Formats: sequence, structure tokens, C-alpha cells
Amino acid sequence: MSRGFESFDFEGPCVTVFGSARIDESHEYYALAREMGRALAEAGYAVMTGGGPGLMEAANRGAREAGGISLGCNIQLPREQKPNRYLDKFIEFEHFFVRKVMFVKYSSAFVVMPGGYGTLDEAFEVATLIQTGKLERFPIVGLGGDFWLQLRKFARETMIGAGVISPEDIKLVHPAESVEEAMSFIESRR
Repeated sequence: MSRGFESFDFEGPCVTVFGSARIDESHEYYALAREMGRALAEAGYAVMTGGGPGLMEAANRGAREAGGISLGCNIQLPREQKPNRYLDKFIEFEHFFVRKVMFVKYSSAFVVMPGGYGTLDEAFEVATLIQTGKLERFPIVGLGGDFWLQLRKFARETMIGAGVISPEDIKLVHPAESVEEAMSFIESRR
């Protein structure tokens, strides 16, 4: 953990982009994450990801192509998680919990792209920290359009209906259909 706190040295705000390692360059979500990384860098944000392939690579690539700072908090895994080639700096961690601490420490907003259990874990960790008052209310954007519809429906109809979350809790993650909408939401809370 100490190595993580000492490793990144940069000025200005940072946005973490979460997303799947399994989506390749030919997919529309890759193009969307790349565009998101570019827009963030052009607005003066450093872009942090898990540092791996897929949508993490895409966001780092977009940031690098725009001349921004591209950072990665990589995790040691038996497959999938090798550092991507678009990182200016990366740290490799053995444990997920330390990696998530680094995301929260450095970020002033979060963009959640389509992803699997790891992406959901990261997004729910941040949402839980905000919901419980352990973290300031930072913007969290769910970008990917229809990918998130069923999860939002589940939260609205099942979770709120069962009383396990409040109607306000669903607003912790702002849905965005486009990079422009995501940037507008992030910038409005800067």
C-alpha cells in the first residue's frame, strides 16, 4: 500500500475508468472507452484504469493520444491482466483491495464501462463508500447505454421494491448514453 501511495506523482484531477479486460479493439465499447479517455485528457484529467487490456487499454490509449496522463493500477492474475502499452506509469498489486484504495485515493470521478464481476465489484465498492458516507459524493457515470438497462431495472424494481436500497441510492450512478453526456455530468460536479 505504501508503494502505491508513493508511486503516482501528478498535478490536477484524475478520473478512473472501470471496464472489461475481455473486449477487443473491434468492439464498439472499445471505441467508446477510447473516446472517453481522450475527452477526459482533453479536459485536463489524468486517466487511471486497472491498466490491463480491453476497455482499460482503450481509455488509456485515448488519454495518451490526447497528450494526457495515462495511469494504471494493475493486478497480478494468472490470465488477462498484463499492463497495456498505453500507460505512462503503472503499479502492480497483489491484492484487489489495495488496488481499489488507489483508485479512490487519486480519483475525483469514476466512469463505469461495460464489464464483468471485477468491473461491478469496483463500481459497487465506490457506490457503497459514497452511500455510507465514507467517501465524498464523487460523480459515478455508467457509460455504455443498453448494457446497464437490466441492472438499473433490477435496482429500481427489485432492490428498491424490497427496501434494501432507497430510491436516492439509484442516483449514485448516473447513466450516460454518450461521452458528451458523461463529460457534462463530470464537469458539472468539478
